[in-house]
Amino acid sequence: MIYWMLSRQEEVNRSDLDSHQRFPATASHAYKHGYLERPVVDEWFVILAQVVHRLWPRLELIEHTFSMIPSHDVDTPARYGFTSFGRLLFTMAGDVVRRHKPIEALQAPRIWAGSKEMLHSADPFNTFNWIMDVSEQNGITSAFYFICGRTLRSRDANYDVRHPAIRDLMRRIHARGHEIGLHPSYNTYQKPDSIVTEAQELLSICTEEGIVQREWGGRMHYLRWQTPITLYGWEQAGMAYDTTLSYADRPGFRCGTCHEYPAFDPVADKALQLRIRPLIAMECTVMAPRYMNLGSDEAALKKFVELKETCRSVRGNFALLWHNTMLERKQDRILYKNVLEA
Repeated sequence: MIYWMLSRQEEVNRSDLDSHQRFPATASHAYKHGYLERPVVDEWFVILAQVVHRLWPRLELIEHTFSMIPSHDVDTPARYGFTSFGRLLFTMAGDVVRRHKPIEALQAPRIWAGSKEMLHSADPFNTFNWIMDVSEQNGITSAFYFICGRTLRSRDANYDVRHPAIRDLMRRIHARGHEIGLHPSYNTYQKPDSIVTEAQELLSICTEEGIVQREWGGRMHYLRWQTPITLYGWEQAGMAYDTTLSYADRPGFRCGTCHEYPAFDPVADKALQLRIRPLIAMECTVMAPRYMNLGSDEAALKKFVELKETCRSVRGNFALLWHNTMLERKQDRILYKNVLEA
């Protein structure tokens, strides 16, 4: 059972996929049998450790410590930057008609014109400094994952990772001691060579900017994943870890654990150098109407804290994905801060 959970053997050659060709939580054994929100692999190891300690009391076992790992997929770094003038006008119309924010619409041309060398401080999606401030206040390092290619224009980023404003953002993230990583584009999950190409682009830019890190990792765009093909893209790119493995439609323990572990190809029966860092929750999974629909109030906070405390109980990692675009509203910022501080 441990092997079955960690290797994601359950997901090999599945056809019951969602509209983004992802294996959904609702099709999983864990969801159907009510244990998706339990780290069952970790629970089994806790029991095993107790047995070992009773049989061999002098044997010292490795003790893990709980950690909070926030990460942020940079899908849309700016609401108004990186767009054509025609698209800007369309966005402004949406600000007035759909979002009922005419003041933002009036500010949009100024923000757009001022986003050539760096992200404009007034852009509503430019929440990066705030994210880093909150992480630093809590003694936490944030990771920011950048899209470095385009395989489907309608789903991928509208920015070029070599744009001066993105380079400036990367330099600021690095200077403050946070992490930069890869967010492979929409159609790379079945194309290891494309993941390698996009990883090389990221590393090339970071080298040019003098950015050096202890390790490199990231997460697939839209959480798209196919076992075992996607593993090899990360492996061949020389990445240290991937943190994709959570479900888009439900939070919890897709791999049965909240600890990092070595990746394994269940088809070729082969161990890989890559490490899997299970993702426990994505903000929109809990908050968005199309998924759990808990919004930004106490119900959402309760769910996030329950998952965090479950990770703490087994001394694991609470890996949380929160997009920079989901911190535009005051209530979302309050929720995010409360989750980190809980």
